[in-house]
Amino acid sequence: MLFRRAVVAGLSALVLAPLAASAADLPDLGGKTVVVVTENAYPPLQFVDPKSGQAIGWEYDAMNEIAKRLNFKVEYQNTSWDAMIQAVSDDQYNLGMTGITIKDDRKEKVDFSDPYMRSEQFMLVRGDEARFTDAKSFAALTDGLVGAQPGTSPFYTAVYEILDGNEQNPRIKLFETFGATVQALKAGDVDLVLTDSVAAKGYVDASQGGLKVVGGALGAEDFGFIYPKGSDLVQPINAAIAALKADGTFDALNKKWFLDYKMGE
Repeated sequence: MLFRRAVVAGLSALVLAPLAASAADLPDLGGKTVVVVTENAYPPLQFVDPKSGQAIGWEYDAMNEIAKRLNFKVEYQNTSWDAMIQAVSDDQYNLGMTGITIKDDRKEKVDFSDPYMRSEQFMLVRGDEARFTDAKSFAALTDGLVGAQPGTSPFYTAVYEILDGNEQNPRIKLFETFGATVQALKAGDVDLVLTDSVAAKGYVDASQGGLKVVGGALGAEDFGFIYPKGSDLVQPINAAIAALKADGTFDALNKKWFLDYKMGE
């Protein structure tokens, strides 16, 4: 995840791309259909609106705008996080989006777009949590449990930056989806969920005091879209990302989803 001109809720939209091309300079994909898979469990990037039942969020708005500028049709599908990278690698989908951190080991299976967002990880806890206030005091709470999805950045942060480096540590409880970790936190089945500022803000805003963030940032990560290796979508979408950064579209989406939008209202 990269930097942008103004910080929004601990998140930065990127300006590292070269000077963006105008819409007229962008490739035309001729109206082809692109199958995009997501998890719909990562507000406000992508999630199901509790009122309308519609899938909405920052990434949907961004992808729809990219599709408009590059002239392609989007077909959205849904899968769990633990299946997504392999499914995209196997060419079951043309593109994956769910706040996916750009990592070298993942590049062995899939290609990444240029970064479109930078985010920092924070500690999400229940609103009445008073036993710990940061990573060090959580680590010292020997009966404290953290919920995480296996193979995710929060999982590895919990293992190597908070706990003892043992990936089998019984203090880590594994869940299939990010939403399930938050539900476990609310229910008292775990005491901590690590997530970036994007999701943390969404869940805190929707919790009516039931959740809060404690401690400082635990590092920064770059998000990118993923594709099957060798995909011919990488360069056109990179060009569109650069254009959306340069013309203020990403800034407008940041304002819409990280400042103006209130979960559940």
